Amino acid sequence: MSHHLDTPLARQNGQLFIDDLYVFNGNHSTVFVMDVNSNITEAHIQPGFHHKARYEFKVHFDGANFETLTYRISFGKADANGRQALQLHALTGGEARSDSAPGALVLEGRTGETVTGPDTRLWAGRINDSFYIDLSLLGMVNSAVRNGTALDLSGWHPEKAQNNFAGTTVETIVLEVSHQHPQLRPGAYIGVWCATKLATDAGGWRQINRAGHPIMWPIFWPDDVHFTHPANTRHPSEDFNTDGKHIGDLIAAAVAASGTSDDPQGYGQTVARELFPDVLPYVVGTPATYGFAGFNGRTLADNAPEAMLSLVVNTAVPSGLKPAVSQQFRDKDFPYVVPARAPVQFGPR
Repeated sequence: MSHHLDTPLARQNGQLFIDDLYVFNGNHSTVFVMDVNSNITEAHIQPGFHHKARYEFKVHFDGANFETLTYRISFGKADANGRQALQLHALTGGEARSDSAPGALVLEGRTGETVTGPDTRLWAGRINDSFYIDLSLLGMVNSAVRNGTALDLSGWHPEKAQNNFAGTTVETIVLEVSHQHPQLRPGAYIGVWCATKLATDAGGWRQINRAGHPIMWPIFWPDDVHFTHPANTRHPSEDFNTDGKHIGDLIAAAVAASGTSDDPQGYGQTVARELFPDVLPYVVGTPATYGFAGFNGRTLADNAPEAMLSLVVNTAVPSGLKPAVSQQFRDKDFPYVVPARAPVQFGPR
């Protein structure tokens, strides 16, 4: 699940670990963005995308438990300039859930270039990360949720907040699908998640990481730095039955200690049902926002950490940061992100 932070497993191969998922309205289109491989995991991460992996956007329609549209992106080995060949396949209906289905080839090209296909555009490469948060605030909420204690913000000074992700970069995949697409027309109610999958020696595929809502892992499994919990490898349809009570109980304990609800248990279960299945909801063609008004996709500018942290403790948690802190790393035109201009330094592999 979504996780920027430095863990031993992420350092082994950040190419497979998802940092963020965004879904928003483009130019008569729906835009899907997946970020992986943040260099906050230290300088010796491997550049580019894993050439033995698949990167997938999964789309559910009308609240269905399972996806009926999958966009699968795969990459070749990097050339001498670090560029990689790429392919985009689309899978529909029952094949959208199948690792063995080949899908239909939509387009092919190379990283760092805009590639155009029927009703689609794709761009993949290294960008400046527009995500922003002061990690000390996350630590305070972590403590309350982990220990079932009242959130203590007495040492928090929002006016002094610092963006710990300033100057960091990520690999990103930006997929834009026209409103002319037969399934992704304006008004369609969709749920979106993304996944990375790695080829196995037996010839199959193993799901390594997935993401829907932001910063789920740092909030609810902060101590599991080796990702031993099976949440990343399961399908979202299993989320609530498997972890709903546990997550609800964690939230309830923190809320009870803070006294912000007369029914902490009820509040905890309500939030668990809001977050599970871990799928990002969006109505195609509408303005996206991930904030206090609700969850409808997520833009590159949204202060998603502030919304999430406030939700889990049932009280306002001011982040002290505004979207302007990373405004220079967003663009109003495709690919909507800003490529990293300076060479990214990578250590020995």
